[in-house]
Amino acid sequence: MTNNKIDKDLLSAVADLHDVPMGAYNIRKDGEGVARQSTENIIIEPKKDKPGIDIIVKAGTKNQSVHIPVIVTKSGVNDLTYNDFYIEDDCDVLIVAGCGIHNSGSDKSEHDGIHSFHIGKNSRIKYVEKHYGQGEGTGERVLNPETIIEMDENSYCEMEMIQIKGVDSTKRETTAHLKAGAKLLMMEKLMTHGKQYARSDMEINLDGVGASAQIISRSVAKDESEQIFYPRAVGNAACRAHVQCDSIIMDNARIRSIPEIAANHYDAQIVHEAAIGRINNDQLIKLQTFGMSEEEAEEIIIQGFLK
Repeated sequence: MTNNKIDKDLLSAVADLHDVPMGAYNIRKDGEGVARQSTENIIIEPKKDKPGIDIIVKAGTKNQSVHIPVIVTKSGVNDLTYNDFYIEDDCDVLIVAGCGIHNSGSDKSEHDGIHSFHIGKNSRIKYVEKHYGQGEGTGERVLNPETIIEMDENSYCEMEMIQIKGVDSTKRETTAHLKAGAKLLMMEKLMTHGKQYARSDMEINLDGVGASAQIISRSVAKDESEQIFYPRAVGNAACRAHVQCDSIIMDNARIRSIPEIAANHYDAQIVHEAAIGRINNDQLIKLQTFGMSEEEAEEIIIQGFLK
């Protein structure tokens, strides 16, 4: 681990790292790998043909974790990386990713991460990815993640995608294919402010009998920021899916929520719902009776909504 304060702050924000993590890890900084450790059951290998790593979790691995944070600390960096996760059968692992950008200059700093997950039969993973931007510079902080998920029979995947603050522009693309009995829980949490822009395009294909998915998006848009959500659930077999998008809009922000469901099988059961609204006045007034200012009350409500 680094002793640099900026590095430490970024790693703490996106991966809750304050020291060398237990288990396997790979830390990437300004386009290069700076620290890596494999374990007996989790192997991390750099790719030979392009930037990125392969993460191989051996069959039967239980209650272990791998951390793969990325930090960008220079203005003008354009980092592209490909990470492939091979989760073999009968595993149960936690994967902590995330990217933090500190930009103190006038040039755009960008990280584009392409993550592919191959989840074996009966395996369970929890994946947490946080995005965060900081720095006093005028240069943009841009993050464009792409996530590809292939789930084998009776596997389980829980993904938590969080954008904390400070990211000027982000476009997220997610594609998933679920075989029989596979279950996917996808949770997005996002807050934008200033003139920030965020878009999320998602397509979840339920291809096997008994496959199920729950897609939940919660967001807050402030100032003049803009958000677009386009989640799609496609039922290609006897399956279940639920898509839910809830947003709080403030100031002069703009939000478009376009949940889509498609059934290509008569036993596909798919539901969607979406809501966009402002903060409830009754909640604001109640908190203000406890001595809070309007700004403090708004912050409490927002944090509770995004929790």
